[in-house]
Amino acid sequence: MSTNLPDDSFRDTISTIDETGKRSFIFPKIPVGKFYDRRKLVSYGLLIFLLSAPFIKINGNQFLMFNVMERKFNIFSFPFWPQDFHLFVISMIIGVVGLALFTVAFGRIFCGWFCPQTIFMEMVFRRIEFMIDGDRGAQMRLAKQSWDGEKIGKRLLKWFVFFVISFIIANVFLAYLIGSDELIKFIEEGPLQNTHTLVALLIFTGVFYFIYAWFREQVCIIACPYGRMQGVLLDNKTINVAYDYVRGEGEEGRGKINKNEDRASSGKGDCIDCKLCVHVCPTGIDIRNGTQLECINCTACIDECDTIMEKVGFPKGLIRYASEDEIMKKEKFQLTLRMKGYIAVLSILIGVFIGMLFLRSDVEATILHMPGQLFQHDGTLISNVYNYEIVNKTEGDFDNVTFKLVDPQGTIKLVGNPSVKIAKRGMSQGTLFVKIPEANLKGEKVKLKIEIYNNNQLIETATTNFMGPRSFN
Repeated sequence: MSTNLPDDSFRDTISTIDETGKRSFIFPKIPVGKFYDRRKLVSYGLLIFLLSAPFIKINGNQFLMFNVMERKFNIFSFPFWPQDFHLFVISMIIGVVGLALFTVAFGRIFCGWFCPQTIFMEMVFRRIEFMIDGDRGAQMRLAKQSWDGEKIGKRLLKWFVFFVISFIIANVFLAYLIGSDELIKFIEEGPLQNTHTLVALLIFTGVFYFIYAWFREQVCIIACPYGRMQGVLLDNKTINVAYDYVRGEGEEGRGKINKNEDRASSGKGDCIDCKLCVHVCPTGIDIRNGTQLECINCTACIDECDTIMEKVGFPKGLIRYASEDEIMKKEKFQLTLRMKGYIAVLSILIGVFIGMLFLRSDVEATILHMPGQLFQHDGTLISNVYNYEIVNKTEGDFDNVTFKLVDPQGTIKLVGNPSVKIAKRGMSQGTLFVKIPEANLKGEKVKLKIEIYNNNQLIETATTNFMGPRSFN
């Protein structure tokens, strides 16, 4: 009985740590191929979007903004206030469920094609590194080279360029947080007038520089929790970047190719063990070991393997997008019950979200009875005191806000000015009295309907309760 078991020792370590526990840098080969060309197009399109989104405005609203300090959020130019927090939460839930569905169906493809970390690392910093330090072999030689003039010059140039790009990313990141108008204002005023902002920028710059100059792919391997989600989301039906071990190993396993060799009769698989799929991998793994959390589905190994297969005259696709069942059982992709469940949940959430958006108003008014205050008699009138709050979510100023009691008949008197001014995306709070003739009350607790106008234009309707005496005419 054979006691040979699969060698899973590769799962005990990660490629970025050596045997002594120190940082081991990865020097990937420059990727070349159709998938890499497509990824470049997608990546540069997303880079343009990421860098320009906080500076694009629609109807005066920043396209994307996440101002946590002032609790102002813009998503696709739609402003969200603290009162709209339920909309923000459900949009985040939709994103999580959508990502889970995408992962169940297509694995970690998001990481390789759409993740900002991968895009900046592979399509910006890594390509600059290729231009300055050269390809894999040149980088490895440079790393071992003594600190002579060539190495010092290349290192200083690379570190400087990395710092400048990190500083630009930090500025864009700050524009997402505080708004592009505020950022431009700080730039025009100069750093001496905004030392706190400058310190924050330098901290962000240091974080980005640390990530892209030293931590690099370890974000995907160690820090990012998404890779660990694969353990519960992936199954044999999930499409991944996968090595066709049935074809690649054959009966006798992989092996170097020999001239005029008949591999079919020798029993060897199509994998010629060139290890170029390992050399080109940005996380330093061997895709032939199967699905691993370090794999970001970047397709670099697909391009490299297809190039080699073409050179040796074997069919392409030894490494390709495929599921475990497709490789083992030759089954085509189909929706599983779990995928259908995710689709159903996602559809319901999107429907609820769209409904909430249609019900959402540009003005939100709240009128609440002042706590601890009872009604007061004023001759034949009964008066109650209220606190009001009006939120203007629009990009226009309200310069003459007035209140009108619709039902029952009575009067409203504001404490202070008879009209209210509210700036765009602003809020106003105050106190008002409602006076109603006792004869108009039909109970000790009556519902009030109050209309709110700006320059005689109805902008919102609010309801509240009016407290009266137990006995009335």
